[in-house]
Amino acid sequence: METLDNIQSVSKFIPELILIVFAIAVVISDFFAKGRRETLAIIALVGLIATLISVLAVSIGETGESLFMGMIKLDSFALFFKVLFIIATFATILFSVRLKEIADVHRGEYYALLLTVTLGMFLLASATNLLMIYLSLELVSISSYILSGFSTLKPQRSSETSFKFIIYGAVSSGIMLFGISLLFGMTGISNINDIGIILAGKASSPGEVYNLTILLSILFILAGIGYKTASVPFHQWAPDVYEGAPTPITAFLSVASKAAGFSLLLRFLYSAFAQPVAEGWSHIGEVNWPLILGIISALTMTVGNLSALLQNNLKRLLAYSSIAHGGYILMAAVVLTQQGVQYMLFYLLIYLCMNLGAFFVVILIADKLGSEEIDAYRGLRSRAPIVAVSMSIFLFSLTGIPPFAGFFGKLWLFGAVIEAGSHWYWLAIVGVINSVIALYYYVRVVKAMFLEESSETGSLSISRPHLVLLIIFVIPTILLGYIGQLWKLIPSSF
Repeated sequence: METLDNIQSVSKFIPELILIVFAIAVVISDFFAKGRRETLAIIALVGLIATLISVLAVSIGETGESLFMGMIKLDSFALFFKVLFIIATFATILFSVRLKEIADVHRGEYYALLLTVTLGMFLLASATNLLMIYLSLELVSISSYILSGFSTLKPQRSSETSFKFIIYGAVSSGIMLFGISLLFGMTGISNINDIGIILAGKASSPGEVYNLTILLSILFILAGIGYKTASVPFHQWAPDVYEGAPTPITAFLSVASKAAGFSLLLRFLYSAFAQPVAEGWSHIGEVNWPLILGIISALTMTVGNLSALLQNNLKRLLAYSSIAHGGYILMAAVVLTQQGVQYMLFYLLIYLCMNLGAFFVVILIADKLGSEEIDAYRGLRSRAPIVAVSMSIFLFSLTGIPPFAGFFGKLWLFGAVIEAGSHWYWLAIVGVINSVIALYYYVRVVKAMFLEESSETGSLSISRPHLVLLIIFVIPTILLGYIGQLWKLIPSSF
């Protein structure tokens, strides 16, 4: 692996520089385009397209160059997540263009912050240095805190949401920083790949103090990462923040922010606390952190699904659904196989399409009816049939019902767990049971749309561009599972 110095690294850092330039351009343009919401959105979208082109040009064919003296790594793993982040941010901006929830006077800062949080996620997916990991995590977190408070429809609720987000974030950030300090204290270095080598060397003759320090370090680091992925017991912030934030930001946090957390989890744990073996990894030393992850996975999907059963607000229901899906995704991380990593990343791609699509329907209905309650969806089959059918597809896919992509994604996740050995069968069983539980609350929404009548009989006028965007999410939600062996193109190493 080639390590480039600061000057040599600049040419490989072009995508991040483009994001910075366009974030500044949006803020400057805001002075001259007040009230012209489309202009600022177009600038941000052009910036994302330029970033995507640059990412592909810089990253394709790279075998793992280390930039800025080992601070970040340019590899196919980072490339996958960068493309994922760009898609999520692009969709979020499209969702927001005509949204009443975002005041026109604040749109410049709104779009600039979306580009800034994308920059932070880029760095987070690439970071291989403890300092860069923490700084990029804070960049993502601080930008997210502000974005969650942008709603003008319920300003008091939005401010409360942002404040809760900050409090939970500050605590988890401090806990993770303590875990990082323990890790640095044991090794004296900050590169996570080198840390893994040193810990593997020390594992041959560990002592009680060594094992305890490793355990505490892993637990504290998992607390910080678990906050980003909304994993139990670090999920308390998610339902309130998801409900109170502007709906496009809720969709963004449930997909992009969660994906960023999983990118950090995989690179950090597999580099620092595991060592490569045939077709995968094995954990270093006597601390069985995959078992800890397995327990967190089971708790996350169970708590998320059981809590969703009690919800009547669809936005909050999808928030708990998002927590549960974090548990499903986490299953693949515990098995320490290359195939497990590929399945995990492919499911993230499927999850992006179906979850963004579901939240887009929430945005459309809330904009037309002013409600996010499930009761507002009664009789939607006759008032907006395309929207009702699309929402049903998203929900059935989230459940894991064939023939939709979510079924194949979950099938592969469960398969990876079963193939890892009989000691993981219990986790696969928990996953299947939770999928059955999830069916109940998803079907409640479908039942309201197709089997219940609304007091309102007039059709809902959905613009053609919005319908086209909806169909764009429906197509991969149906077809991704049928594109044979596509998951083999997903990177499986760091």
